[in-house]
Amino acid sequence: MHILETIGEFDFYHTYDYHNISKNKDETPVLLLYNRDNISIAIPFLKRTIPETSYFDLTSVYGYAGPVYKNMTEDFDNSAFITEFRNYLDENNIVSIFSRLHPYLDQQTRILSGMGETPICGKVVNIDLTKDINEQRSQYGKSTKNRTNKCRRIATVKEVVSKEELNTYIDIYYENMDRLKADKTYYFSREYFFNFLDCKDFKTRVLLVIENETGKTMAGSMFVETNNIVQFHLSGTRTEYLNWAPANLFLDEMRLLATAEGYEIFNLGGGLGGKEDSLFNFKSSFSKDYRDFRLWRYVHIQEIYKDLSKGKTADFFPRYRAKN
Repeated sequence: MHILETIGEFDFYHTYDYHNISKNKDETPVLLLYNRDNISIAIPFLKRTIPETSYFDLTSVYGYAGPVYKNMTEDFDNSAFITEFRNYLDENNIVSIFSRLHPYLDQQTRILSGMGETPICGKVVNIDLTKDINEQRSQYGKSTKNRTNKCRRIATVKEVVSKEELNTYIDIYYENMDRLKADKTYYFSREYFFNFLDCKDFKTRVLLVIENETGKTMAGSMFVETNNIVQFHLSGTRTEYLNWAPANLFLDEMRLLATAEGYEIFNLGGGLGGKEDSLFNFKSSFSKDYRDFRLWRYVHIQEIYKDLSKGKTADFFPRYRAKN
């Protein structure tokens, strides 16, 4: 954490705490640091063993990671950085790298230039919290405004303060995943959520939407606050309350809280896999401030990558990890 604090600009996705609760059994959190000419670059990864080989690859946590930096200049020459980085990859038998990049750290592609590709894979939605709250709300679509107003009349938003309330939120999250028939990777363990709130490297807030008449919890969402950024993380709505759109209410409430507390960026994220799907359409009904979401894909040892990928035809990176 000291390294990140020295650099200054980072998100919770870059922290050790988040890597530690996110890692699988065969993964080790690593943070690579480069210092030269007053420029600092740090890149976090999860280092994974490649089964039945002496090789490894690097990947990112779920979310938006990639390099963080300090004193980056317009004329930055990344050749020395690339040389040192490749030396590390050679020394550690790293075959490939896959990482999701951070839409609000605009120097990442310059740092990584010349090492693989960083294609745009979609867009994310930002609510600009530096604007007046009424100006922010003017970006809402007509239906979103109306549904938010209606839900405010029948429900109240409260922050989770007890173990019982957190378990209620987790139950709603699982119900939401069941309804969406989500991939098993989205079924985080109950322990994961409790560990998340115990992390000290960032602040986590869980908001619940409570129906006033019955006292029943309609929906809930986790929001993670780091430096000047608030991230909309994991959320869910009870099926019986979908028509009331309570998700509108916890997003609107978090927007107001974050603005009052001086945050600048409220990242709602994008669609599933970067697609402009129904999830993206929901988020974009709150704001038209879009940012590019990029991936970083790099093959370091071409011969080994090719050999490991034999028989794998899926459009997946790294290809040798595709489940045919």
